[in-house]
Amino acid sequence: MVTASADIHQKPRQFLPADFTITNWETLAPYFQNLLDRPIDSRADLEKWLADSSELEAVVSEDACWRQIRMTCDTENKSLEEAFTFFVMEIQPKIQPLADQLNRKLIESPFTATLDQKDFFTYLRSVKKSIDLFRQENIPLQAELSVMAQQFGVISGKMSVTIDGKEYTLQQASKFLESPDRQKREEVYRKIQERRHEDREQLNDLYSNLIAKRHQVALNAGFANYRDYKFAEMGRFDYSKEDCFAFHEAVKQHVLPLVAEIYRKKKEKLGLDSLRPWDTEAEPAGVMPLRPFETGNELLEKTIGCFRELRPFFADCLVKMKKMGRLDLESRKGKAPGGYNCPLAETGAPFIFMNAAGQMHDVTTMVHEGGHAIHSFLAHPLALSAFKEYPMEIAEVASMSMELFSMDYWHSFFNDETELIRAREHQLERVITIFPWIAIIDKFQHWVYEHPTHTADERTARWMEINDEFSTGVIDLSGLEAFRKYSWQRQLHLFEVPFYYIEYGIAQLGAIGMWMQFKQNKEQALDNYSKALALGGTRTLPELYRTAGLEFDLGPTRVKTLMDFVENQMSAMLKK
Repeated sequence: MVTASADIHQKPRQFLPADFTITNWETLAPYFQNLLDRPIDSRADLEKWLADSSELEAVVSEDACWRQIRMTCDTENKSLEEAFTFFVMEIQPKIQPLADQLNRKLIESPFTATLDQKDFFTYLRSVKKSIDLFRQENIPLQAELSVMAQQFGVISGKMSVTIDGKEYTLQQASKFLESPDRQKREEVYRKIQERRHEDREQLNDLYSNLIAKRHQVALNAGFANYRDYKFAEMGRFDYSKEDCFAFHEAVKQHVLPLVAEIYRKKKEKLGLDSLRPWDTEAEPAGVMPLRPFETGNELLEKTIGCFRELRPFFADCLVKMKKMGRLDLESRKGKAPGGYNCPLAETGAPFIFMNAAGQMHDVTTMVHEGGHAIHSFLAHPLALSAFKEYPMEIAEVASMSMELFSMDYWHSFFNDETELIRAREHQLERVITIFPWIAIIDKFQHWVYEHPTHTADERTARWMEINDEFSTGVIDLSGLEAFRKYSWQRQLHLFEVPFYYIEYGIAQLGAIGMWMQFKQNKEQALDNYSKALALGGTRTLPELYRTAGLEFDLGPTRVKTLMDFVENQMSAMLKK
């Protein structure tokens, strides 16, 4: 068994003073200048230079992360928004040109060739890519983009609806979509959609402005469009846009029929002539919605119990995070939507942010972000901060695999066997039904940035076409066209992290592959999982997948094999 310790510790600073905090550029700049001016006359000099560079990167990264975390936890606090804006407008732009000079100093050093190429290959490849992409004129644009992207959370964080005289965030209100009262479900569904609809033009304008600035960044860097620039920036060395297109087709060919069957069974189970969007999370009359927990603390404690049975180290990570105050789990007004695990480069233990409202999908989110957290713990011992910057395609394997691994231990959340089976069925249905949405969002982004001068009406038309392309036809969407036209606006990735979405599809395939291993040999699968995550970003994506015992393959044949496995597991589970 692979063993690791969750007793994570911050390495003592060797370069910056122990009590140094970032307040302005004037106090931070000398440390960058020191690295630029310092001679590198031996491999030992280079190793010391790299260690000090890594320490500085970790301090800067963690400071920036805390500013964003605090802002998303309270979007109504102007001082927190100002602290974040100050960093991205006044500090980050001054770092970028010096970071480029440091990159060039590293690549040009004759001693760089003496470094262990096995461990340094991906890092040096990434550094060279950063040098190729760097343009002075993009610095102010990137600063503006960072501030603009956060406006999505500010706008969305203000959204709430009133149900039965009580105010709810949209995340909290979604629990009513599980109600056996169909009239109530429709009422709440329409209220949520109408509230989103109120801000549609504000979000439309924000997205149009983001697209225009992103396109200019791409042009400045010598790319035809932002898609091609972003593929390079994200380090997508191991797959291409054509692979993404093949994934879209594989989803249509081998996943959509399973999704259609899931919805047909749902319609039959509910005894409906027509399945509407407010019916997909419901149970038949007399069957209460799953309520696996009531408070954020209960969710955390039950997840710790679940993880402890799976592998004690996994639970220890969450316990350590609780002690360090690295969790904000419950939904509330003024909090940004969504959920994330934010690695913290210097102190090591990450931060989990989410909007729990007592629903089954909150359990999925918690174990998902818990998988990310475990990845942070496993990669923290690596020597350099840059080694811990792993590809998102393996990061999401860490999280999505944990969703599937943990299912065998969900009795931590459910005492009743019938409810436990329902929860697992819900999870496996979600594993399948998420694929079309991933393909839709990814395909939409390709079109958006291939046609950067499109009008808002053209964007709407293309969005509807792509939606129809991946529709099963089972859900009756009549009369909802006004809402459907802007349904893309609920996906924060489009605003905040463009092109970061296909990773979920790639990783879901990887997670299913990990689960196949888990069903054959639990301990071997968990060892493979831990070994791969502990490598951080020190290996190529195909190498990381191989270490995990996986194939890196997005093609139709592999997709069919994995979908058949999930379908068989669902059938076997429901027969018990």
